[in-house]
Amino acid sequence: MYEISTDPARLDIPRVHGWLSTDAYWALGRPLATQQAAIAQSLNFGAYHPTTGEQHAYARVVTDLTTFAWLCDVYVAPAARGNGLGTRLVTAVRDHLTPYGVRRILLATADAHGVYAKIGFEPLAEPDKWMALVRR
Repeated sequence: MYEISTDPARLDIPRVHGWLSTDAYWALGRPLATQQAAIAQSLNFGAYHPTTGEQHAYARVVTDLTTFAWLCDVYVAPAARGNGLGTRLVTAVRDHLTPYGVRRILLATADAHGVYAKIGFEPLAEPDKWMALVRR
């Protein structure tokens, strides 16, 4: 059973950066300095192997801990996939935010809709109300 923690001191930042910048379609090529800044300004979750303590998964939340949260950078190491770790990690994020009264948690995914649906995420009810400013 993996241990999930929000302790930033436990994060293996070089490992997280390696995962995201080389294997995550949304963060390919992300510079280490950018990842470090994102981590410093976010609520971070790591999943750690129970005997080795090695980090096997990561999730980041941008939030005011009051009304809104954006779940992003969810990543499970390839060797740890297929055993429900991603579901456990996202469940831990949801449960961590619940006592704060956060009413809306958003995320974007190209390929993991089923994982998130198991935890209660659903497509936007009124997507035509949402807009984005994307700088490339």
